[in-house]
Amino acid sequence: MFGRRLRLARKRAGLSMRALAERMDPKITAQAISKYEAGKMMPSSAVLVGLGQALDVSLDFLMSSQVEVLDGLEFRKHSSTSARDRAKAEAVLIDNLERYLTIEEVLGIPPPRDRFEGRRYDSVADVEEIDDRADELRNAWDLGLDPVPSLCALLEEKGIMVVEDDLPERINGLACQVVREGKPIADAVLVSSRTDVERKRSTLAHELAHRIIPSTGNPAIKLEAAMNRFAGAFLVPSQHLIGEAGEGRRRITYHEIVRLKHMYGVSAAAMLVRLGQVGVLPRAAVQRAFRTFARSWRKSEPEPIHGDRGFAAFEKPQRFKGLVWRALGEELISPVRAATLLNESLDAVEQQITGPAYRLRAGIT
Repeated sequence: MFGRRLRLARKRAGLSMRALAERMDPKITAQAISKYEAGKMMPSSAVLVGLGQALDVSLDFLMSSQVEVLDGLEFRKHSSTSARDRAKAEAVLIDNLERYLTIEEVLGIPPPRDRFEGRRYDSVADVEEIDDRADELRNAWDLGLDPVPSLCALLEEKGIMVVEDDLPERINGLACQVVREGKPIADAVLVSSRTDVERKRSTLAHELAHRIIPSTGNPAIKLEAAMNRFAGAFLVPSQHLIGEAGEGRRRITYHEIVRLKHMYGVSAAAMLVRLGQVGVLPRAAVQRAFRTFARSWRKSEPEPIHGDRGFAAFEKPQRFKGLVWRALGEELISPVRAATLLNESLDAVEQQITGPAYRLRAGIT
């Protein structure tokens, strides 16, 4: 376990074994690092601290064993994403999951049951079937046809660990299954804190799709295209959209597209594509729009959802923080441990423990 974590942290830092050895204090050789990573030798406590400092990772990351391996990693990324960026994203997720699983263990929370049992499909006959699968999942989860207010809250309710953190610019998110020794496999999704709310919702729905349709089993339908189709169908159900926009339209105005994107919490480009998929607009009209007034929409979002209004106010993971504060309130962990788990200062945590009383005690007016 330690060897795998060390290798991942080194890749995240973009260092060779020799380069890491040169950074170390106390000094060690590249051969020693090779033995650490191969599991043939363990470092002394002083070397362990030095490795953490040289690689800018916590000792918890290097030594904790909640996460044995991340299986089936699916990145939502730009095609030019480097191996270093992918390693950094994986390390960020592991660090967050270690803390997440630790607090669940402190509270004695049992692993969630499989919410996707009987809902996984290894093949799809055509793209219309993908829409059917999205509709079936919404029905199974009693979501109705209205827009989902918070994908984060929904996935957390269904037992998926949702994490938001700073990721490399070219990665929007990733999903995986978390393998733990002697415990059931868990699902996890990581989204970038850099991402706007429209893309964040699409990323969450896209990663959900990977849990539902692990393979299309159809060479005519590429997996990522199927995931995008499922995400669009899950976020924007066809029946609801047709009711809002009408059917068999020849064209649609900019004002209508902006209204709809704000209604469903998706990007304008995704909204335009979805209008074509459900038959509101003919394919030629969608293509013409992307050649003309919507030409820049894939790179620059028109009239984005800003600040803490609308969907932006709800699309934030809440469960992990809630568990830490619960454990603190039940005196199962100390304020120092809570600050470590939350990646916040002890002062900030203590302010939240006592509220206004803290300000009076500290002489703050």
